[in-house]
Amino acid sequence: MDRVRSVLALCAATVLAVPGITALSSAARAADADLARNGGFEAGLDGWTCTAGSVVNSPVRSGGSALKATPAGSDNARCAQTVTVKPDSQYTLAGYVRGDYAYLGASDTGTTDVSTWTQSAPDWQRLTTTFRTGASTSKVTIYTHGWYGTGAYHADDISLVGPGVDAGQPPAAPTTPTVGTVTSTSVALSWPSVPGATGYAIHRNGTKIQSANGTSATVTGLSPSTAYSFQITAVNEAGESAKSPAVTATTTSGPGGGDPADLPAHALIGYLHASFANGSGYTRMADVPGSWDVINLAFGEPTSTTSGDIRFSLCPATECPNVESAAEFKAAIKAKQAAGKKVLISIGGQNGQVQLTTTAARDTFVSSVSKIIDEYGLDGLDIDFEGHSLSLNADDTDFKNPKTPVIVNLISAVKTLKAKYGADFVLTMAPETFFVQLGYQYYGTGKWGGQDPRAGAYLPVIHALRDDLTLLHVQDYNSGPIMGLDNQYHSMGGADFHIAMTDMLLTGFPVAGDTNNVFPPLRPDQIAIGMPATPNAGNGHVPSSETNKALDCLTKKTNCGSYTTHGTWPALRGLMTWSINWDRFGGWEFSKNFDNYFG
Repeated sequence: MDRVRSVLALCAATVLAVPGITALSSAARAADADLARNGGFEAGLDGWTCTAGSVVNSPVRSGGSALKATPAGSDNARCAQTVTVKPDSQYTLAGYVRGDYAYLGASDTGTTDVSTWTQSAPDWQRLTTTFRTGASTSKVTIYTHGWYGTGAYHADDISLVGPGVDAGQPPAAPTTPTVGTVTSTSVALSWPSVPGATGYAIHRNGTKIQSANGTSATVTGLSPSTAYSFQITAVNEAGESAKSPAVTATTTSGPGGGDPADLPAHALIGYLHASFANGSGYTRMADVPGSWDVINLAFGEPTSTTSGDIRFSLCPATECPNVESAAEFKAAIKAKQAAGKKVLISIGGQNGQVQLTTTAARDTFVSSVSKIIDEYGLDGLDIDFEGHSLSLNADDTDFKNPKTPVIVNLISAVKTLKAKYGADFVLTMAPETFFVQLGYQYYGTGKWGGQDPRAGAYLPVIHALRDDLTLLHVQDYNSGPIMGLDNQYHSMGGADFHIAMTDMLLTGFPVAGDTNNVFPPLRPDQIAIGMPATPNAGNGHVPSSETNKALDCLTKKTNCGSYTTHGTWPALRGLMTWSINWDRFGGWEFSKNFDNYFG
């Protein structure tokens, strides 16, 4: 019903506005110019910020590319760009669209914001509207979008014609940057200010990796004992300067980043159903094969969602008839550790919702988790918050500076635990793709609101703890389609999904499409790929042949298929699976394949 009202209102507004539009539709003056950047999408999405858009080669109205955007849920697949304009001036916005309920409009005009739309365009249809800027308006936003619950729409050849603005000249190139503090994973840089610059960009080995408002920045996510070349550019409204002379910095030796020196170069991580039984059956700690390098005890769960009070106990004998005694369990843990294995308590899981909404809950979390670690003599902590444990408040838009209490308190709690137990404390995380890679498209409720506040909500936690993080093993299963860095959607069921999702973590990505807000890459030794051990364990299981293709592509750049990675990472840490119990149920196929692959 709401949608019908909206459409009728738009129709009425369009009819009422026709005389005014006719009066304003004069021919463009000789001094007018097309101010829209990349209106034909020939340079991909350069200049555009899209909530759900990609560039396609067919259908196109002209040239070789066009925009395709698909509304989903509460998102209308809006693509927008901000354009510099002259105050008190006339502009004509036009473009071609295909599909049902396709819109074209301009906002922040300083007068009356305008939009035009078509209910159905089976072939390319031109949309056009005009507006006059306000007396002090210097920028407007032009956009296109679809409608909720409808199919994909296409757009091409979008133009904004009117008086141009002399943006002046880009700044001069900065002088050579100075290297400051260097660690095994980061390099601090500084440089003199450049007259006329409104910001700066940092380039690593020739590629832009992050932006800075001031004259210093710290580049993180680097590998130990590695030489990097850095250059700086100055930017303003007119563009970007030439690159500064390069400076080279070599990171210090590892392990660093929460990586215990005795963790194998290639590790197999698995979850052990220690507190419950399911169709896979109970597996005693002493019966876990030596293939498993990190064993995550599933699960420590809270007494209530917001209490922060985490409890762990072995599966009751009524549910698991073959369960060992607590003394036998603890002895088996010690035996595993003597063999070089790590045993962690995993907090959360599907049923263990944890929301540290207060500092009291944070402190209770620290004390209760410490009690479990001490009682069982564990090596560290795995964060497996799922469901509604993490979400972002509406005003929490910067993953580098989180504001939401459940995020801030979790970061603080984990840092406290890390400080308490020292450098050898093992910290791992197992988020779902919705909370990490989906952040490439969506972050929290979004610029215009209405998005799921959980989207990308793990990013501030990972970023704040990246220098303490031993392993990140995203669950590449039970996932919907996720857009990769190629701006194409990737779905579970083959090597392609694991390659695309892992490449995002190792390359870094703009959060919510904002190239000035890039989530930096993690080190390859911090990354393991999360997979189900058997078809019974979760949606997204792939046979061993597809697992090996993914490993080949990421570590050797062979068997890559259609997705092109942004690097080759022989130091990729390994694989994580749900679960050890399910692997036993499947005849240990997953762990045997891992052993055969890595020798």
